[in-house]
Amino acid sequence: MLSRRSLAGLVGAGTLVAGAASVVSSPVLSSQALAQDATESAFDRIRRTKKLRTAAVAGGAPYYQKDLATGQWRGFYVDMAKALAAELEAELELSETTWGNAVLDLQANKIDMFFGLNPTPKRALVVDFSVPVFSNAFTVIAKKGFAPKTWAELNSPDVKLAVDVGSSHDAVVTRLCPKAQIMRFKSADEATLALSTGRVDAQCLILMLAMTVLKKNPALGQLVVPNPVFATTSNAGFRRERDKTLRDFVNTWIDYNKGLGFIRQTIVSNMELVGVTEADMPAGISL
Repeated sequence: MLSRRSLAGLVGAGTLVAGAASVVSSPVLSSQALAQDATESAFDRIRRTKKLRTAAVAGGAPYYQKDLATGQWRGFYVDMAKALAAELEAELELSETTWGNAVLDLQANKIDMFFGLNPTPKRALVVDFSVPVFSNAFTVIAKKGFAPKTWAELNSPDVKLAVDVGSSHDAVVTRLCPKAQIMRFKSADEATLALSTGRVDAQCLILMLAMTVLKKNPALGQLVVPNPVFATTSNAGFRRERDKTLRDFVNTWIDYNKGLGFIRQTIVSNMELVGVTEADMPAGISL
């Protein structure tokens, strides 16, 4: 059901189309219509336009993966976004972004929400977060011959660590390894390339991404879960606005689909699409 605000927007739009002359002679009505558009909530806009806008990261399998030949997207967050859009009786609109730019896209009103953000205090200053979709441990892919067991071993001026700038990997390495030589790249793929060419000793990635990268190229090195184990949650992010209806709806959707097993099933099935199974999970670590 449309809210009063959405209904008022539709009536206002009809008035503008039906009586252009009266709009020109009545600046008060015009200002009211503009004010309505400016204050429309994300939830009301989705219900009005029947479109849910979100974004995907090209190098983010199994979260997101783009088929370069067809331009089609897949991945477990793509499947979740499609299911969420269907629940909202809306069409899914996907644009491309990066992990570092997703927050900026939300702030700029380019997208309504984004699956796959790790909630940090800095991000929480400017965007809202959903309840967790799942938890993920921070790991590193270490070059052959380099086998650090702890974060303390990585926190050395002799160690070169690669991260994708603005990501949760960047945040955790900056905090835990301030003495290391931290090399920041535009994307996770570029950081992986630096590891493959010997420019760095290790790349920090959350477990899900690290397993995917190593499955594609085992020659990169070995997966290390440094002690103590630090983990983060993967959540949906939303533009900061007074009306929290969209965030509250997504929270309900996530909890409901966790209970039904849909979230776990979607994650596991998409891991298998990129050659990763639950058997590949390190001992003691689970979704």
